[in-house]
Amino acid sequence: MDDRRILVTGAAGFIGSKIVELLLAEGHKVVGVDNLNDYYDVSLKNYRVNSLLIEKDPHQDISLSNDKQGLRKADFSNEDYSFYQLDIENQKDVNALFKTFSFASVLNLAARAGVRYSMENPHVYMTTNANGTLNLLEAMRHNGVKKMVLASTSSLYAGQKMPFVETLSVNTPISPYAASKKAAEVMAFSYHNLYNLDISVVRYFTVFGPCGRPDMCMFRFAEWIHNNVPIELFGDGEQSRDFTFVEDIARGTIAAQKELGYEIINLGGGNNPVSINSVIEQIELSLGKKAKINRKSFHKADMMSTWADISKAKSLIEWSPQVSLNDGIQKTMEWHKVNRQLLNDIKL
Repeated sequence: MDDRRILVTGAAGFIGSKIVELLLAEGHKVVGVDNLNDYYDVSLKNYRVNSLLIEKDPHQDISLSNDKQGLRKADFSNEDYSFYQLDIENQKDVNALFKTFSFASVLNLAARAGVRYSMENPHVYMTTNANGTLNLLEAMRHNGVKKMVLASTSSLYAGQKMPFVETLSVNTPISPYAASKKAAEVMAFSYHNLYNLDISVVRYFTVFGPCGRPDMCMFRFAEWIHNNVPIELFGDGEQSRDFTFVEDIARGTIAAQKELGYEIINLGGGNNPVSINSVIEQIELSLGKKAKINRKSFHKADMMSTWADISKAKSLIEWSPQVSLNDGIQKTMEWHKVNRQLLNDIKL
């Protein structure tokens, strides 16, 4: 990388904030943007951003003011890291950002996530995940930025034979969330084809870790067990996932900045999938408390199992996961134990 900055969208998110943290640790200059929407408790997003920008207590709202372009910039931004409250759906603001900075690459983590909520509000998934990505691609081609790493999802592999390889046909998404991610992938390919943009699509497999999203199972299970609230478990718990620790995902995303042309790369644990029941047992052991379980019907938009073939990631970007599921759960539960001040007020 040269002296140009790296743009990370979704920088207040679970994975995006970890990517920013690792990039800064490597000595890069970073611009992070996030619209700070209230899909889940914004206090978590404030905490992640403030933890990287200020040394004092990060349990507060982000202090923002308008810059010369009229963009909302965090007051504690510095030479290494500038954070903006910016929605990638807003083409005018995206263009203004690209006129303000020269970017070496764009790591596009900004997205509406969650399978079930995509059934309640499908329009916002298309406007963010597809149109937002289009806005970034347009800004890139008009400003000479050649590299994008696009975060995508293992949800696209629904109904395919495991372990999932990148060459599988993924033309039958079973949720609006997956469909919107597919739309982003194919739009990115068209810009690679037309304008020679270099695109790495990284498909994530069930990411977990400290300071995660409160709509995801690991976070919810930990909080429910801690508070003696029954777990909402859809199905019999034997559905399984290829769990991947957030720091491993962040490393893989950063490594995917390599010049590749257009490639789709799985980032997953690469091991036999682990059942939700097994995960609950490990959380129980870590917290020293027994879960109460409220069983519900299996959701038709959910996948029964995921399992990543990660041989392509190993060969193309020299990436493989370093943190085991057991160690990752232990790190996650320790974070939950020491951050009760933040977590006690989080809405699930």
